[in-house]
Amino acid sequence: MDDVIIIGGGPAGLFASFYSGLRGMKVRIIDIQDKLGGKMHVYPEKIIWDIGGLAPKPCYEIIQDTVNQGLHFEPKVNLEERVIDIRKIAERHFEIETDKGHIYESKSVIIAIGGGIINPKQLDIKGAERYKLTNLHYVVQSLKHFKDKDVLISGAGNSALDWASDLSGYAKSVTLIYRKSDIKGYEAMRDLLDQLAVEKMPNTHIYQLIGDATQSRIQQVILENMETKEQIARTFDEVIISHGFDRENTLLEQSTTQVDMFSEYSIKGFGNTATSIDGLYACGDIIYHEAKAHLIASAFSDAANAANLAKLYVEPEAAPEGYVSSHNDAFKESNKVVMKKYL
Repeated sequence: MDDVIIIGGGPAGLFASFYSGLRGMKVRIIDIQDKLGGKMHVYPEKIIWDIGGLAPKPCYEIIQDTVNQGLHFEPKVNLEERVIDIRKIAERHFEIETDKGHIYESKSVIIAIGGGIINPKQLDIKGAERYKLTNLHYVVQSLKHFKDKDVLISGAGNSALDWASDLSGYAKSVTLIYRKSDIKGYEAMRDLLDQLAVEKMPNTHIYQLIGDATQSRIQQVILENMETKEQIARTFDEVIISHGFDRENTLLEQSTTQVDMFSEYSIKGFGNTATSIDGLYACGDIIYHEAKAHLIASAFSDAANAANLAKLYVEPEAAPEGYVSSHNDAFKESNKVVMKKYL
């Protein structure tokens, strides 16, 4: 039996894994994705500014750092498994069931699933799915892919505006289309786009995609004005769709063990990361409590708090906090490796 099962392998879950391992607990991480890092993979090129004491750096570097840290104490990791039920059998005894028919047993549970499972909204045009492996994108994994290319971005939310800003001056051209007369993203970005080489086409949507001879790549895009119904054919090398995300939170809705909810997509915290169920804790975006700040740094704080509470639940006589000093024996050998970089 594990001491703690962490559901979710994003930044909150990974730091909960690290801190739980630091506290000597046997840890298992379960995540529906095929890799750790969570929703940070949605914006790997984005520059992250909101982690205290850490200089701004691309998200893909943050992903690698958090994964390395989260795996430091060698937790068990189960990827591409969806948790479908949480059952509290008795004190210090939970059953976690997955869609693969596995049942994992644990003394405590930490939920770190963000705002639930998110999937980019797909372009609702016949035949669009055939281009997903070539030049139709729902996530910008690497800016390098778009260098010196003509790029169409459909959408006017914050992600679309971020991508338009990042690609302006890097891609050959950037065209931004959106269904309404005005951009709905945050004000500072709207002002910035006015200064950049981004062609903006309001009241416009994608009417049709025309493929090449093999029908494997988009060759032309038929754009339609929402008001006049006028259509024009344009040629783009790459098409990015940013129409938001579909969110799913069936685990908490259908779980045998029901926790009190603050809203549809957030668990009610009781002043910290404790939930209404003893032994079940939550960290990151999935929980709301009075001290909450919606930052990655806050997710790390939540994770440490959840790990400490789990430790006390599993071992009531344990110290309330872990010993995180670099002099902790848990880091003795690793410190030697790290110090070699600076000597």
